[in-house]
Amino acid sequence: MNPPLSSPSASIRLWNGILMPALGLGVYQLPKGTATVQAVRWALEAGYRHIDTAGFYGNEAEVGEAIRASGVPRSEIFVTTKLWPTNFFRAEVAFQKSRTALGLDYIDLYLLHFPSPLWKNHAWKQLETIYARGEAHAIGVSNYSIKQLADLQKIAQVKPMVNQVEFSPFLYQKELLDYCTSQQIQLEAYSPLTRGKRLDDGTINELAKKYQKSPAQIMIRWSLQHGLVVIPKSSHQERIQENGRVFDFELQKEDMKKMDALNQNYRALFPNKQNETRHLHPLKAGKDGARRLSTTEFWDQICRPIQFGRRGRRSTDPR
Repeated sequence: MNPPLSSPSASIRLWNGILMPALGLGVYQLPKGTATVQAVRWALEAGYRHIDTAGFYGNEAEVGEAIRASGVPRSEIFVTTKLWPTNFFRAEVAFQKSRTALGLDYIDLYLLHFPSPLWKNHAWKQLETIYARGEAHAIGVSNYSIKQLADLQKIAQVKPMVNQVEFSPFLYQKELLDYCTSQQIQLEAYSPLTRGKRLDDGTINELAKKYQKSPAQIMIRWSLQHGLVVIPKSSHQERIQENGRVFDFELQKEDMKKMDALNQNYRALFPNKQNETRHLHPLKAGKDGARRLSTTEFWDQICRPIQFGRRGRRSTDPR
């Protein structure tokens, strides 16, 4: 599944034949207005051809504005947006709202944002209908575990093309990666730079010196060489440019193994007190005995913080 890693527009072919650029810009928590428009334009100027947004981020209109102003042909840009769980029962309406906000005739990839226990099968069926009409060129999911992917495939007529999850050397989800590879589901990494919280790691910095690259470039390259699509986030022009300069070197096998060994099951976006791995959503303990989030905990720990991040203070840089 490794892409031809030659430029920021290097692409991976999804199982349905659609080409998905391996590197993208994430715009989570970028505010409405100039900041988002400018970040997207800088990314497109730097050679990025993949922008990842979501209905819940509240900045789809700005993404669309930047695309139109960029001068880059629409056919060359891959746009992802997502369906929030509270809209699972009305996916069609939410999709059309996103498409209108973006000002696009079609969406390249439409994802279920979280594996909600309610309406998820109904929502997926609506995504299949949207896909059949050609208004979304690919459909997929986000934050799904192996079990959740397997359950979805039991009811799906169209299996997901993509599963977007948090993934980094410090959250090396090898079993999930292996499963998705075996099922031809492309794994995509958000927070690949741990939101900046592990950029000072000794091993990462040792390798940065060895390859004469930044710690961020080393971490992005690691994900790319594992065959992932990667969507680092920044609102700073120099960092957007830096994150795109990851196609002129290759990590040696022994260095990939060193980085694989950094796994701590560390979740940068939604860490708990023990910084342990937990599924976002299942309602009861799993076979591994780990306690999982109740419905109340899900909304308190996941939805409300995201809502606060969207409407309140925003982090403009934590990668």
